[in-house]
Amino acid sequence: MRITTPAEVAKQAGNKYLGVLVAAKFARYLNEFPKDQLAHQGEKLTTKALQALTDGELNYKLVRRRRSEA
Repeated sequence: MRITTPAEVAKQAGNKYLGVLVAAKFARYLNEFPKDQLAHQGEKLTTKALQALTDGELNYKLVRRRRSEA
């Protein structure tokens, strides 16, 4: 089992909070696939997502929300 430290996440994402949000979003994306398509190998999807982020395999961009016009 691999342990991912907040420093590793912060190095890839800018800060640890943004890194956790990106990894969680990617884990939810992975959860949409059928179980037989994933190379699961016994690890959880959140662990796989954090590992992809710290290895630099995960690209993301921040999109600003539009203000709702009242």
